Amino acid sequence: MQILIKSIFTAFVILLFITCRKNGFTNNPEAKLQTSTDSLHFDTVFTTAGSITKIIKVFNRNDEGIKVSSVRLAGGALSPFKINVDGRPGPVVSDVNVNAKDSFYVFVTVSINPTAANMPFVVQDSIEIIYNGNKLFVQLDAYGQNANFYRNRKITADEIWNNNRPYVILGRLTVDSSAILTINEGCRVYIHADAPFIVNGTLQINGKKGDSTNVLITGDRLDEPYRNFPGSFPGIIFTSVSKNNLINYGIIRNAYQAIIVDQPAANGNPKLLLNETIIDNAYDAGIFAINTWVKARNLLITNCGKNLLLVNGGNYDFTHCTIASYSNSYLQRKEPVLFLANYLNQTAPPNVLNAVFRNCIFWGDGGTQVENEVIVSKVGGGSFNVLFENVLWRVKTDPANAIVRGNKITLDPQFDSINTSKRFYDFRLKPTSPAINKGGNFNVPLDLDGFPRPVGLPDLGAYEKQ
Repeated sequence: MQILIKSIFTAFVILLFITCRKNGFTNNPEAKLQTSTDSLHFDTVFTTAGSITKIIKVFNRNDEGIKVSSVRLAGGALSPFKINVDGRPGPVVSDVNVNAKDSFYVFVTVSINPTAANMPFVVQDSIEIIYNGNKLFVQLDAYGQNANFYRNRKITADEIWNNNRPYVILGRLTVDSSAILTINEGCRVYIHADAPFIVNGTLQINGKKGDSTNVLITGDRLDEPYRNFPGSFPGIIFTSVSKNNLINYGIIRNAYQAIIVDQPAANGNPKLLLNETIIDNAYDAGIFAINTWVKARNLLITNCGKNLLLVNGGNYDFTHCTIASYSNSYLQRKEPVLFLANYLNQTAPPNVLNAVFRNCIFWGDGGTQVENEVIVSKVGGGSFNVLFENVLWRVKTDPANAIVRGNKITLDPQFDSINTSKRFYDFRLKPTSPAINKGGNFNVPLDLDGFPRPVGLPDLGAYEKQ
């Protein structure tokens, strides 16, 4: 009998120990919480303020309880998102106890006025969960305006985008090798940070002169300060199988690499035609072309890490283009505005290079390491033909391995207005610019603004002084 009582007592102590252990709380940072998702997407296109409620479940799969110091919205009270933790409203909920093998709920809503002029197309925030020195995050995003929303979309047949409402790209957009995507005048395309625009087939951008009829491609954050950040989206990639691409009156702004063009088109035509187009504020390259064929007229590439990067040979024809960069609070210049080479790396065999630049301006503020804004680099003894005809450029010495003829000006072009502190740039010419009347007639009768050029002595660059 005494042995039985001892056994029962021992079993009771063990059970009590186990029960107390399960109901106790640990401060061990190795004891982790888990969430039902690491990101929450509100895919509703908002036509009125408000949204549905979505739920995040936070699990404690450990054998001991965990005291959560706080669950909070990173954006605080100003966030368009609202949270409620098991009946307790945010934006910060403190001292949440979650027992062993238990969980709690975070209810999330978002309230957006879709008519707000400066509302970004995708609003974002995050929920931060702090416990035992750990931080756990759940990312939030929601659509903030009416638009055509495409997430991880592949275009497999010919498609036309018209200016009925903006286009917002979330995740990869791919144009299949057999498809043509046509983007007509006035379209606005806003691309998320995770969304490369990949063209295996053909892209035709049919903008027209004028602020309301050009085609704009930029990042999807329209709120300050994000709306001016370089690197807001990956850029447009014309792959090796792409062909017959055209951009008329396009504006590509705030990309990481605005345009990548890889390899010549198989049909023997120019791979990309750029007419009356602006590329601005790319973090890395404005145009990165690799052994391909690009023709451009009235092209303005400004304030990029590397404005124009043409490597591994190819065929290039640029007429009446302005390629210019100034250091600012986002980009400190370390590269020339034009780098041209017949190789990709100096250990690989070079390719044939044919390049012509007529009536162009190549200028920059010099940056921290830039003496020559135009670099022409050659390896090997293959065919290499580079011509600059009528140029204004900032160079200490003429580029090696190139022919330079006609007017060659090394004076400040006197752009109309450059104010880096206010991020205001107007690359038209002042009346006193040395670029005026210094060009030759190469059959480009209109400038970037659509204004006429004189037949005899046009100005250098993309703009004709009116």
